[in-house]
Amino acid sequence: MYVAVGQFAVTPDWNENAGTCVSLMAQARQKGASLLVLPEALLARDDNDPDMSVKSAQSLDGAFLQQLLAESAGNLMTTILTVHVPSAPGRAVNTLVAIRGGEIVARYAKLHLYDAFNIQESRLVDPGDSVSPLLDVDGFNVGLMTCYDLRFPEMALNLALQGADILVLPAAWVKGPLKEHHWATLLAARALDTTCYVVASGECGNKNIGQSRVIDPLGVTIASAAEAPALLLTEIISERIALARRQLPVLRNRRFAPPQLL
Repeated sequence: MYVAVGQFAVTPDWNENAGTCVSLMAQARQKGASLLVLPEALLARDDNDPDMSVKSAQSLDGAFLQQLLAESAGNLMTTILTVHVPSAPGRAVNTLVAIRGGEIVARYAKLHLYDAFNIQESRLVDPGDSVSPLLDVDGFNVGLMTCYDLRFPEMALNLALQGADILVLPAAWVKGPLKEHHWATLLAARALDTTCYVVASGECGNKNIGQSRVIDPLGVTIASAAEAPALLLTEIISERIALARRQLPVLRNRRFAPPQLL
């Protein structure tokens, strides 16, 4: 199947951002994509207000997602992104949603909050408490992760041992010394750890690196973006997964017990 990755710079205006998402959805569908992955925290972002994502939080039946659900109605393309959903006054949950056919077909609350590199996501965001079940997209099993989850190999491994073929990762990877190196290295490592495709969408702009990528099960980058808005399209091939797992049977050769996650 064909997968698309949409990369753009989120603005402070949630309505403008919804319009960008709708446009990318329409373009990806026209190109024949069965899966579109968009970046993390798409409601709003302001370079001068680090709390904007939480301040702009909307419920899952709010106006932002209603625009995206309306665009998805009547077709079978699956779109994955994350938004902040209110959890308490002044607090929110960083929530990944998968939408298809005008409905939310899966959701996942980010487990690993970005309390690193002098940023504390947990100050205003509540963590999730479980790994999401796999999502079927055109016969492929898709595992759901969000941004900082990438640094925790046991999560990717848990999803692969459940039967994932593809790991998707909406992200807003913050710029900084060595951060681009970490991003590229970790994406390839998670693909090699699991012999899964990794489909990662990065928000771009002044604060975040962009650099969306699709990595194949043997760690090869098969599609990539730079720091500017982009729409990637590439093919996911089941035979490539099977080949990787014959040549590199790391899931079968493991000697440690499966990691116990929440």
